[in-house]
Amino acid sequence: MDILLQLADGFAVALTPTNIALALFGCFIGTIVGALPGLGPVNGVAILIPLAYSLRLEPASALIMLSCVYYGCMYGGRISSIMLNIPGDEPAMMTCLDGHPMARQGRAPEALAISGIASFVGAMLATVGLVLLAPLLVQVAIHFGPAEYFALYVLAFVSIGGVTGANPAKTLLAAALGLALGCVGIDPQSGVPRFTFGEYHLFDGFEPIVAIVGLFAISELLILLEDLRAGARVEVPRRFLPRWADIRPTLGAMLRGSGIGFFAGVLPGAGASLGSFLAYSLEKRASDREGTFGKGDPRGVAAPEAGNNAAAGGALVPMLSLGVPGSGTTAVLLALLISLNITPGPLLFQNKPDVVWGLIAALFFANVVLLVLNLPLVGLFTRMLAVPMWVLMPLVVMVSFVGVYSISNSTFDLWAMVAFGVLGFVLRKLEISAVPVVLGLLLGNDMESNFRRAMTISGGEIGIFFASPITQLLYGAVLVFLVVAVTLSVRRRRRARRALAAGPD
Repeated sequence: MDILLQLADGFAVALTPTNIALALFGCFIGTIVGALPGLGPVNGVAILIPLAYSLRLEPASALIMLSCVYYGCMYGGRISSIMLNIPGDEPAMMTCLDGHPMARQGRAPEALAISGIASFVGAMLATVGLVLLAPLLVQVAIHFGPAEYFALYVLAFVSIGGVTGANPAKTLLAAALGLALGCVGIDPQSGVPRFTFGEYHLFDGFEPIVAIVGLFAISELLILLEDLRAGARVEVPRRFLPRWADIRPTLGAMLRGSGIGFFAGVLPGAGASLGSFLAYSLEKRASDREGTFGKGDPRGVAAPEAGNNAAAGGALVPMLSLGVPGSGTTAVLLALLISLNITPGPLLFQNKPDVVWGLIAALFFANVVLLVLNLPLVGLFTRMLAVPMWVLMPLVVMVSFVGVYSISNSTFDLWAMVAFGVLGFVLRKLEISAVPVVLGLLLGNDMESNFRRAMTISGGEIGIFFASPITQLLYGAVLVFLVVAVTLSVRRRRRARRALAAGPD
């Protein structure tokens, strides 16, 4: 009952004319920023912080505006993933796997609508979880040490084969390549440069979004040039409004993805990328009985979109309750709060209830606004497909170059993006998925850091990785994944041998 009263007070704060206008502005800007390759929520929030200061906003109003930008970016990232096969940011990468094939089949409205509804479901359930489950989940999250995080990353890498559906050897090769690229830069413990070859631009390693834009956008352009399809167009649908019959089968995937994503978001440092990846991989394991994932299955759009938006909401839990950022964007929001003389942590709910509950109420409002904003624009986004490829792809490449250059204002990143594009082209010709490469690059550094930190804590004793119930549970899940993968592989080989032995009818 107290929670409902506090939430009612929060709506009284959030639904003032000023805060409503700021929420609408944040949702609109966030959607646009999220759709642009290379920017993403971190840059979107960081860009608008000076505006919050220049307008001399109250702390609650500033946090409401920037949090709506955050949520808007998570919604917007799906647009370029589906329409152009270019992720707006890292979490949207998984949406490409089934979203873009759906667009090429003339089902872009269905993909866009399902992704928008999945984003709404994931974000809304995460906000409910923020209200009801924050204290409990924080108690679980604080028990995650280096050994537990390492086990979580092992689980993520073991499930790679379920995502790509490719040859296991090729998948492992791509993952190893990603891990090797993730080792480039300053050693996290010794401070010694590794694999930089004296190039100071590599001291910070490869920026993940540079690799993602190169592997997806530039390689797409190279494939287009090779096929000499400059005048070709993707099939443009005639119906822009999806049917309930198209959306209903994905509801289970949305709910499952939301739960997985929210828990991943609560874990400090895990973030929406891991939530999106685990949501997709587990949904494929659970639902892909016909082998349709990766070929335009709507559930392959619903699960990662629900997962990454739920993770965005879950990342607010440790930020508000513990003062520990759950993602890069919440780290920026944390810095904003501290600069406004507000100390996040267990006492924040008591000392500044107007800020906390006003934010939570604004997130409920923002989710409804984003759904209403995005669904009517499905037809507008779909009309991108009517643009000839010889016009569209140069614009895509231009936006990619501008987005990447805006990250660091470095021409080196542009050359790195082109190099990753060539690598992506080679991988596609070899029928090797780029997803394991990106996953290795995203998670490899954190995985190594947690492994070495755990070994330091234990004095070199390997037993620390199996000591806690959490690690035992995670490694049990790893074992289940491996057994299921081997069993399915054996069954596929047996079916193939039987079909070969039977011969043509």
